[in-house]
Amino acid sequence: MLERLELDYAGVGKILKGPEVRQLIDGLAADVAANVRALVPSGTEIEVRGYTTDRGAATVVIKDGQAMGWQARDGVLTRAAGSAGLEVKAWQR
Repeated sequence: MLERLELDYAGVGKILKGPEVRQLIDGLAADVAANVRALVPSGTEIEVRGYTTDRGAATVVIKDGQAMGWQARDGVLTRAAGSAGLEVKAWQR
């Protein structure tokens, strides 16, 4: 019988910053970027930026002055993320 369970925070942190998670995140970000390209005018520049905080992370940026309008009107980033299998939630403070 298990008497005590301890979470190895350092080990979990190492995994979240490791190459397997980085590869997963980069792949999903590339999928989101491809989905965005299908929703915006041809030739619109889309940039994927990978970075690490306490875990691997990435952003997908639409480099166009109209991007906020496309997101507000059509939800291009939200739809692109959903099509990549990601769950999109409202940011809460």
